[in-house]
Amino acid sequence: MPTQCNAEQLQFSCVERRRVVAAFDGGTVSSDAGALLLGKCDEAIGLIDRLAGCFVDSRDPNLIEHTVRTLIGQRVFAMALGYEDLNDHDSLRHDPVFGALLGKLEPKRRGDCAALAGKSTLNRLELHAAQGISRYHKIRPDTQAIEGLWVDLYLDAHHEAPSEIVLDLDATDDPLHGHQEGRFFHGYYDGYCYLPLYIFAGEHLLCAKLRRSNIDGAAGAREEVERIVAQIRQRWGAVKIILRADSGFCREELMSWCEQNAVDYVFGLARNARLVRSIGAELQAAAAESRETQQSARRFKELVYRTRKSWCRARRVVAKAEQTGDKANPRFIVTSVSMRQWPTRALYEEFYCARGECENRIKEAQLDLFADRLSTATFRANQLRLWLSSAAYVLMHALRRIGLAGTALARACANTIRLRLLKIGAVVTVSVRRVKLAMSEACATQREFIAAFHALSAAAR
Repeated sequence: MPTQCNAEQLQFSCVERRRVVAAFDGGTVSSDAGALLLGKCDEAIGLIDRLAGCFVDSRDPNLIEHTVRTLIGQRVFAMALGYEDLNDHDSLRHDPVFGALLGKLEPKRRGDCAALAGKSTLNRLELHAAQGISRYHKIRPDTQAIEGLWVDLYLDAHHEAPSEIVLDLDATDDPLHGHQEGRFFHGYYDGYCYLPLYIFAGEHLLCAKLRRSNIDGAAGAREEVERIVAQIRQRWGAVKIILRADSGFCREELMSWCEQNAVDYVFGLARNARLVRSIGAELQAAAAESRETQQSARRFKELVYRTRKSWCRARRVVAKAEQTGDKANPRFIVTSVSMRQWPTRALYEEFYCARGECENRIKEAQLDLFADRLSTATFRANQLRLWLSSAAYVLMHALRRIGLAGTALARACANTIRLRLLKIGAVVTVSVRRVKLAMSEACATQREFIAAFHALSAAAR
């Protein structure tokens, strides 16, 4: 029971001859009442339980206060709500809203601790041993199980197999500002960073693989694609799969694997003098049109192209000859898709350019859900942090996909959903029979909140 005291009243400027006073005497108030929707969303997809099941817990169950499910749930829910730092949990461990989310309002075994874990306990979870266990680190993630979970969640999100799926591959930088294990300077990004590999199917995250930055951008992509495609085909044997990526993934190893395994691809192709010469007439025509119309102009051309050494065969290349202002902008893509399936211009403008949506999803994961906060010392701990932020992304995407379909927030980014739907003020009353959250009547998104509640409740049945 908190100590009762008279809170100091703070007086502000008067309004229409009325005193404006404030005091910290409103009882238990939370700014995260909307987080209950995250709990409903978790019930619908089973994320926290399934992710917790991907950890090996060697602790004595008769002696522990905080289960793996509680620890994982705290981190994932906190990131979804905007709490990126472990230090935040020294306050959040007392928050009844988090307790309601995780089903733990009071300690079970010890009366001298809070219901939820603090920063030190969560830090021990992240700093797991490389192999086996140690005295203070007895919880270890199962790497293969976690990597497979993202694909399983994607498969479970569909009631029936689609006829075709597109897998978007992309690499991005995670800047480093300390001396983390595996840090290297990357010339393109002009800084020390990691170079994680992301694979998305639409908005569904399938892979978040942390990599050092002293490698080729496509390093490990073939292995990850092979694993994901095998897992997808195990359940959807007849589905057509197309890989889509920029020129950083245009590698013989990946293209040959696709051709041998009935997987199509559309990759960007870095330009060179031979390619540019092959579309010289189209570039001149585009430049003439641009001068005449004072607008950008473009032409497209089909090529059959083979490199002198690196490719084992000739492949279909689509060339875009574009003139923008006084500058030529030739671009190329290489593909295994036939012209009958995708004509030249449509393949570039409608299909290949749509890969920009994958970049938006990566930005959402990094800027809104803290996938770029990889500040712990070891590489394996930073990979775990990347997975936890990926889980927060999966949770927020499920909220958008299931709960907010047909509402004004159906296409909102994670930060907008957080501010408008999750950060709702409420007075929290905990009694013997219930936990009641009296939310603000002034909430502008009541309709969306209620619609999301009913949609998630139906999905959770």
